[in-house]
Amino acid sequence: MKTLYIVRHAKSSWKDPGLEDHQRPLNKRGRRDVPVMGSRLKARAVRPDLIVTSDARRALDTAIPIAEMLGLERSVIRRDAGLYHASDAWILERVKALDDGWQQVMIVGHNPGLNEFVNRFLTSPIPNLPTVGIVELGFKIDAWQAIDQKRLVHSIFDFPKNVP
Repeated sequence: MKTLYIVRHAKSSWKDPGLEDHQRPLNKRGRRDVPVMGSRLKARAVRPDLIVTSDARRALDTAIPIAEMLGLERSVIRRDAGLYHASDAWILERVKALDDGWQQVMIVGHNPGLNEFVNRFLTSPIPNLPTVGIVELGFKIDAWQAIDQKRLVHSIFDFPKNVP
């Protein structure tokens, strides 16, 4: 069994129009929503072996606090510049190349790539993965290379406005 947690970065600020997109920080709502979603993951005892995050500031500002809330060391976080504007096909290639020793992997990045990636596997597509939306995908596989829609055994979709 292998599990992916696909996390869209939290809501970012457009306050400084001169700031490069890659450097935009979280806005007030984003800073509020990250702990909400982190606590929901913690309540479900989620403990990824690896967190792969875009190197954009808003993605890092999402990944790091979530890791901390889950009691994970920063050493489990890997920055991947390729996740910034990554396509679903690119993400799939990266997932298939993961070390099979990792059972649970979290990917923190951006739409539309993340949204398109999760919709490769879901029977009921998500029209828009919202900010700090999290999709858990559980696959009955021993190797990441075998990831396939037919091997999906469970999925959970959660987001800040979802009332538990």
